[in-house]
This record gives sequence, C-alpha cells and structure tokens, in this order.
Amino acid sequence: MTNDDRELAERACTGDRAAFQQLLERHYDTAYRFAFRFTRNVEDAEDIAQDVCLGLARKLRSFRGKSQFTTWLYRVVVNACRDHARKLKSSQTLQANFAVFREHGEADQRHDADRLDWLSQAVASLEPKLRETAILVLAEDLSHADAAKALGCAESTVSWRMHEIRKKLKTMVETIND
Repeated sequence: MTNDDRELAERACTGDRAAFQQLLERHYDTAYRFAFRFTRNVEDAEDIAQDVCLGLARKLRSFRGKSQFTTWLYRVVVNACRDHARKLKSSQTLQANFAVFREHGEADQRHDADRLDWLSQAVASLEPKLRETAILVLAEDLSHADAAKALGCAESTVSWRMHEIRKKLKTMVETIND
C-alpha cells in the first residue's frame, strides 16, 4: 500500500484527478481520526480533515517519498491541528477581550450616568440664577454671549456665574472625596 500511495501522490502531482481522489478516499478517515484524537471535538476534527483535504493538492508537491505517505500526512494534519488551535485560541482571546471591553464600556456608561446624575443634582442645588446659567452653558451648550442674551444680563455676568459654579462644584466634589 505504501508504494501505491507514493505512486498515487506522484500521479496526483501531475494533475491526475483520479489518483488524487483515491488518495483522499484512502486517507480521509486517517486524517479525521488523528484530528479527532488531537482536538477531542467532532466538529473541529471534521473542519481540520476537510481543510487538510482542500489543501492537499497544493501540499502534495512537498511529499518527497522519503517516508511513508501516512507519516507525511500525519505531519500535515499535526500542522493543521496546531493552526486550528492557534485560530481557536486567538478567537477565544478576541472574544474574551471583547467581553472585557464591553464590560468596561458598560461600566464606563454606568459611571458616566452616575456622574451625570450627580452633576444634575449638584446643579439643582445651586441658587436659581447660577442654576439657570449652568443649564444654558453646560447642558444647552450656549456660549456665554448667547446665555447672556437669554438671561438678559451682561456676558461678563455669565462668565462670573460660571466661575462661581465651578468653585461650588469643586467644593462639592472635595466634600464627597473627603
């Protein structure tokens, strides 16, 4: 059988489809069985065996006939199993990293929501003129000039109020952190 495998491999390398088909039929089960022993997973073993078969036509050119065909095929399957394990590990690592990223994103969103809630409560506790100014400048993103027009005061008054708001918010933060 070993000589037949060498002869089939040589013929398959020259484009003989029947020889290639015969090699596949003869050794598919061996490739699958070995892949299964390596992975202990039916689906993974099937994927690996199919990948080996798909790439076999290209790889056959590296078979020199110095060893038995099955020995060479085992090396091909081992490499395919290793590649599969690397891909699987890479995929699992990617999925794990994405899960961590998603958790951090959710934590950041919760943190941002908590910060916004705190800021909203802090602004609500300010005296009315400061609260109005803060809402227009911070929440509505108006310029000091536009906020001054809306409030019916000078732009310098809005700037002063914003300075006072920052001081009060800083004091509130320091009180929390102490």
